[in-house]
Amino acid sequence: MTSAASAPQSSEPDAAEPADLVFGAFSSEPPWLVDPDHLAWRRGIDALRRETNAQVPRLLRRRRLPPGLRVVRIGALLGWAIGGWWIWERRRAQRTGERSVSRAGLSRRLRRSFERLGPAYIKLGQIISSGEGLFPPELVGEFRLLRDHVPAESFEAVRSVVEEDLGARLEDVFATFDPTPLAAASIAQVHAATLVTGEPVVVKVQRPTVAAAVRDDLAAMSWIAPTLVGRIPVSSLANPPALIEVFAETIVEELDFRLEAGNMLDVAHVLAASDERSLVVPRPHPELVTRRVLVMERLEGFGWDDVEGMRRAGIDTGAVVRALMIAFLEGATLFGVFHGDLHGGNLFVRGDGRVALLDYGITGRLDEARRHAFLRLLVGGTLNDAKIQLAALRDLGALPADTDLDVVIDDLGLIGPPVDPATLTPEQMLGEVQDITRKLLEYGARFPKVLMLFVKNLLFLDGALATLAPDVDLFAEVSHIALYFATTYGERIAHEIGIDPREHPLELDAVRSAIGVGEEVDHLTYRELQEKRALIRRRMRDHRRGLEPTSGEGS
Repeated sequence: MTSAASAPQSSEPDAAEPADLVFGAFSSEPPWLVDPDHLAWRRGIDALRRETNAQVPRLLRRRRLPPGLRVVRIGALLGWAIGGWWIWERRRAQRTGERSVSRAGLSRRLRRSFERLGPAYIKLGQIISSGEGLFPPELVGEFRLLRDHVPAESFEAVRSVVEEDLGARLEDVFATFDPTPLAAASIAQVHAATLVTGEPVVVKVQRPTVAAAVRDDLAAMSWIAPTLVGRIPVSSLANPPALIEVFAETIVEELDFRLEAGNMLDVAHVLAASDERSLVVPRPHPELVTRRVLVMERLEGFGWDDVEGMRRAGIDTGAVVRALMIAFLEGATLFGVFHGDLHGGNLFVRGDGRVALLDYGITGRLDEARRHAFLRLLVGGTLNDAKIQLAALRDLGALPADTDLDVVIDDLGLIGPPVDPATLTPEQMLGEVQDITRKLLEYGARFPKVLMLFVKNLLFLDGALATLAPDVDLFAEVSHIALYFATTYGERIAHEIGIDPREHPLELDAVRSAIGVGEEVDHLTYRELQEKRALIRRRMRDHRRGLEPTSGEGS
C-alpha cells in the first residue's frame, strides 16, 4: 500500500504547476491563484477570531430571569419530549428489560423537538449525529435524519443575501447560478454557479436570520441546561451545560464565513508544509468572501461511500484512509490546526486518488501548550504509558490541574495487560463501564471542545477503515504510522516533549488496549474486529432481554 505519507512529495511544485502550490495543497487546475498576502477579507482575521471566541462567555452567561419567550418554547418542547419518554418508553423498558427501546424512544422524541426548534438545535443534533462512539447508536441514528430534513431557503432569500453582501446584482457576478441548492444545512446552503469570467464555483450562502436565532437560542440553552442535569438518562448527555459550552464554542465561528475561508488556507498550508499532497483543499475566491457569502473552487470526485467506483477507477482505497489519518494527526500534533468535522459528506475522492476535503466551518486549533499535550498523548499511546497519557489529558483540560495522576491510574486499574471485552460477561462489562464513568466524574473529568473534535474525527476514521479497507491488518497499519512519525519527525518530537520515538519502539500492547483485544492476538483485520464488536453487542442485547448467550459464542 502506498500513499503520499509513505512517499512524501516535495513541497516545491514543478515549474508548470500553479505557483500557489508552494503555499497550500490545492488542485493542479486552478480557477485562480491564492496569494495570502493580498486578500482583503483576510486582513485582521486573527483579531476577528479572538473577538468571535470572546462572545461565548457572554452568550452563555446565565441570566437571573429567563431570556424571553423563546426559553418557554424550548423548555416546553424538551419537557414534552422527556415527559413522553418517561410515561411510555421508559415504563415499557422497565416491563420488558429492553433498554434499547427506552433509548430509541427518547432519541426519537428529542430529534423531533430539535427539528421544531430550528437551526441552532438542528446544528447541535448534526454534531451529535457525527459522534458515533461518543453517543449511543440510537441517538446518532435518529439525529442523522437531521442532515436530510433541513428545508432550503427560497431563491429570493438567497439572492438577497448574496447581493447585499457582495454589493452587486447576482447577474453581474455570476453567469449562471443554480437556484436549487446542492445541499441545505442548518447554517447555510451551497449552490453551483459559474462566474461571469467563466470559472465553475460553489457558493455557500448563510441563512438570512440564522445568526440572530443562534445567539438567542444559546442564551436560552444556557438558562435551561442546568435544570436538565441528571434528567436525561444518557451518560453522554448527563452534563448539558458542558455540551452547550462545547456547542457554543463550535457554532459561533461558523457564523462568519471569513473565518471559514481562513481555515481553508490554514489547513491547506499545513498540508503543504508537511508535504502531504494526497489531500486537496478548494481555493477560496480572492475577493468574493464576506461574513455570509463564500465563493470557492468547485471540486468533484467519488462520494466517500462509492468504494466500488473508486476501485474500478484503480484507486487504492486503503491508501486513501492512511493518507487522511496521517494528515489529521500531523495537523493536530505538529501544526496545531486540523479539520474538525470529518464525515462522508465533507469528502470526495478525486480520480487521481487524492481526497478533496470540504467544509471548514469547524476547525480544531491548539496553542503550543495544548499542541504539545496532544503530541504527548499520541506518543504516550505508542509507549503504552498511562501516566503520560493522563498528564496530556490533564493539560488539555479533560482533568483538573491538581489531579493526582498516580491515584487515578491505581483507581482505574490502568496498569496491566489488556483485557479482551469479549471474554467478560455482560454483567462484568456493564460494571466496568459504570465504575469507570462514576470515578471519572468524581475526578472532575470533562470533554473540552478540541478533544471532542479530535476523538470524533478518530471515530470517523475508524469507521472509514471498515468501509474502505476492511481487510487491512490493523497492527501493521498502526506500526506503519508510528514508524512514519518516528522517522519523519523524531528529532522534532524529541526536542518538543523530551521523548524520542526513534528510541522507543511501538508497544503492541497499547494497540491491543485501544482496540480491545487480548495479549495473545498479533494479527487482526478490521473485518475481524467488526465481528468481535458485533459479538459483544449481541451478548449485551441478549443480556438485557434476559436470554442465554447465543450458542457457540462462549461465556
